[in-house]
Amino acid sequence: MEGSRRRLMVAYGLGDAGTGLAATQLGFYLFPFFTCAAGLPAFIAGSLLTVIKLWDALNDPLIGWLSDHTNSRWGPRLPWMLSAALPLGISLAAMWWVPPGGLWQRTGYYVVMAILLMSAYTSVNLPYSALSTELTPVTSLRTRLNAARFTGSILSGLSGLIVASVVLGQGSDGYLVMGRITGTIASVATLACCWGLAPFAKTAQRPVPGSDPPRQQLKRVMANPRFLRVLGLYLLLWFALQLMQVVALIWMVQVVQVPAGLAPWLLLPFQVAALLGLQLWSVLSNRQGRIHTLRLGAGLWIAACLLSMLIPTLPAEPGLLDLLPLVALIVLVGVGAATAYLIPWSLLPDAIDADPGKPAGMYTAWMVFGQKLIIGLTMSVFGSLLTLTGYISGSAGSCNGALAFIQQPATALLAIRFSMGLLPAVLVICGLLVMRGWPDRGAHLQSTAG
Repeated sequence: MEGSRRRLMVAYGLGDAGTGLAATQLGFYLFPFFTCAAGLPAFIAGSLLTVIKLWDALNDPLIGWLSDHTNSRWGPRLPWMLSAALPLGISLAAMWWVPPGGLWQRTGYYVVMAILLMSAYTSVNLPYSALSTELTPVTSLRTRLNAARFTGSILSGLSGLIVASVVLGQGSDGYLVMGRITGTIASVATLACCWGLAPFAKTAQRPVPGSDPPRQQLKRVMANPRFLRVLGLYLLLWFALQLMQVVALIWMVQVVQVPAGLAPWLLLPFQVAALLGLQLWSVLSNRQGRIHTLRLGAGLWIAACLLSMLIPTLPAEPGLLDLLPLVALIVLVGVGAATAYLIPWSLLPDAIDADPGKPAGMYTAWMVFGQKLIIGLTMSVFGSLLTLTGYISGSAGSCNGALAFIQQPATALLAIRFSMGLLPAVLVICGLLVMRGWPDRGAHLQSTAG
């Protein structure tokens, strides 16, 4: 029995390796890539991120509904993951190419690639996410599955950041090399996950399909108060996390003035710390409850956000002692932010169980839909904010690394500091307020069943 569970954890952990890798690189590098290597103005770069998130959000309910209504010997989820594995890798690689032509030709190319990439991404990630509810009814095992999922996600994201740190010294061409490597990893990891999960998916819980149209689906999820609170927590934590990812490289290079060649390497401590934090929070969730664990992790995260407002500019040639406070801050962010990976998804099955039909695909779709919709709109606002405050983008092909240092006006630097520190802290605090009084039945109460 234990050997079978270990195989299940390993196989399930591989499923988020491809999409986690894509999400990490897109989160940290896509905005700098658009404004530096592709030479797009900040407001267009932000608008492209909005297109990516909006399309990613709009296709979620459709794919969730179709996934719930798919019949096969391997269940409703694996056929979607298998069919999208190769398109995911190919479109991920193509996203990092700078095509010839003027500004609008490049912009049009990235709109098309964004639609293709996020269609493949959702076709893998959404059915995969629904499996965490369907593979087992035991809360402690569901928490372990989500810990395995995000362990795979963070490890693959770490490998992606290492690849980026090595190849981006080649300038704009380095982004394309990075895309080819990570696209291959994404496809292979997804196919390996499907192969490993096949025997478990055959016996997993199946959704009770209905014919609810989107409007009726929305009424159904809005009538589930547990889901609304989990959704609120998820929106707030992931908005904070993804905003910090978008801003991180810009903040380090333009505000703290970390050398451009060193900055990508300083993203690695975040991934390592998030991985360690994930294991810590998983253990504490099973022993002390998920909401108690959320409070601990969020407290660290809020403190790190506020401390980031105080980090001074580095000297021209920083030494180890100059970098230590910055690295310590990045580690603190990673440990605290790991709760955003684990806690909302470990609470979602509680909300799904409150619905007699238990349509995991539908609830997963609407949860991710809300997150992507709000974040997509916010990224457009962030890009416009940088433009309004005078942020200066590079010209196409001018990058000598991930991001070139350009002397920015004080208004732009202030906007970047607030986006890295104060705003994420406020969002995390609001997430804690949303979960006040949550009846956490806790995986620790079912530890004997796990």
